[in-house]
Formats: sequence, structure tokens, C-alpha cells
Amino acid sequence: MADFWKRFSRNRQAVLGLIILCCVIFLAAVANIIYPSDPFLYSKFPLSPPGENGFLLGSDSIGRDVASGIAHGAKTSLLIGLIATVAAVFIGVIFGAFAGYYGGIVDDILMRVTEVFQTIPSFIFAILLVAIMKPSIESVVIAITVVSWPAVARLVRGEFLGLKNREFVQACHTLGMGDLRIMLAEILPNCLSPIIVIGSLMVATAILIESGLAFLGLGDPNVMSWGFIISDGRSMLRVAWWICTFPGIAILITVLAINLVGEGLNDALNPRLRERQ
Repeated sequence: MADFWKRFSRNRQAVLGLIILCCVIFLAAVANIIYPSDPFLYSKFPLSPPGENGFLLGSDSIGRDVASGIAHGAKTSLLIGLIATVAAVFIGVIFGAFAGYYGGIVDDILMRVTEVFQTIPSFIFAILLVAIMKPSIESVVIAITVVSWPAVARLVRGEFLGLKNREFVQACHTLGMGDLRIMLAEILPNCLSPIIVIGSLMVATAILIESGLAFLGLGDPNVMSWGFIISDGRSMLRVAWWICTFPGIAILITVLAINLVGEGLNDALNPRLRERQ
């Protein structure tokens, strides 16, 4: 662990990204404490500029606190991004592991299924899935999961193809170990580094997709999100710039921070890069 942190801390941008990400996570964790009231609660001070009438970041067209919406939206975005990424990684690992380990017809069938999902543009596919279901957190998570897992499957398949003929795997076959045990206990642990890296980057993509769906009105109408705030304020951008600007900045710095952390993880976990350092 000490060696990992030493390698990770060499990337100053990654450390900065981690600090920003921790601040966003902290904001999401204390959202109910610093803003205990309903973020949808309106007031008699609509379109208040930042700092006026007790609104730190201003209010929207019906007097809702933009700062409260951003704090509660952070919780929504991070939760959806994390759950969707975990589900996508789980599905992708299963498909990629079986395809790479068994090869042949199993590989052909699983990869053809993967290619079917990859031929459809991700965001359009997510819109279609949410439209077929009903706008809710569950449907958004399902949609993001469905459009995200093929990339993980491709990665894991490549890793398994490169490892299944190694000496330690052949030794496991000689000892009579079952295929499932070999995949889970011997090969998969050697693939964790790239899976962790791609998983961290997928969280950022999931946040962007969730924000885009909420912007189009396909998010959960009962849950505050950054995309919803931007969508609500887009028609008043010239007279109330703060409604779109601050949640937009929140999306920007969160996605940027996650990408920086992902690059730092890649530098710290990639054995080829470690040899150069």
C-alpha cells in the first residue's frame, strides 16, 4: 500500500484530482446536514443573484436554492455513477472472462453479443432505454449499465487471452483445479489493475450520461440532479446565468477530478509504467 501511494503521489495532477473528488464526496455526505430542507422547496425570492436573500449561489425561477440543489445533486450523481459502474464491471467481467478463457464458439457468441451493444451510440441507446422504461433512478442505472459493460468485456477478454496459457495457469490445470476456480482465484486477480483503472474512468462517463438524461427530462423527477438544474435554467441563461453555471462547473470539476484520479491509478498500477519510473 505504501508503494502504491508513493507511485500515485508522484502524479501531482492525480493528487489534486483526489483532493477535489474527496471534497465532492464530503459535500454529498453532508448535504442533508447543511441543507436539511427539500431541495425542491421554493421560496418567494425567485431569480435571486448569488449572495442575495440568503442564497449562496442564487435561486432559480421559482426560488429554489441552487446551492442546495448542487449539494443534493452531488449525492445523486455519485450514487448513480458508482452503482452503474459496479454493475457494468460485474457484467463485463463475466462476459470477458468466459470469452477469453474458453475461446472458440463461446468467444464468438459472447463477442458478437458485445458488438451488437457497441454498434449503437451509447447516449442514444441510454435515452431509448429510459424512454422505454419510466424516468427513475433505477431506469437510469440500468441504462448506464447496459451501455457501459461492453468496454469492460473487451478489456477483460484481452487480459484472459494473454494469461490463460501462462505457466501458472497450466500448473493449475495439472493440479486438477476447476475452470471457475482458476478464473476467479488465479487469472482474475492478475487483471484487477486495468479493471480498476477503467472502472474509475467509467464513473465519470456515468455521471455525464446521468446529467445528460436529466437535462433532457429523462431523470427521476423526484430526485435533484445537476442536469435537472441546468435544464431548468437554460431558458433564462441571459438573465440568470448562475442557474446553469454553477451546476455546470460542478459537473466539470467532478468529471475532471475522476479522470485525473484514473490517470494516477494507471500510473501506479500499470507494471510497464512502473518499470520506467
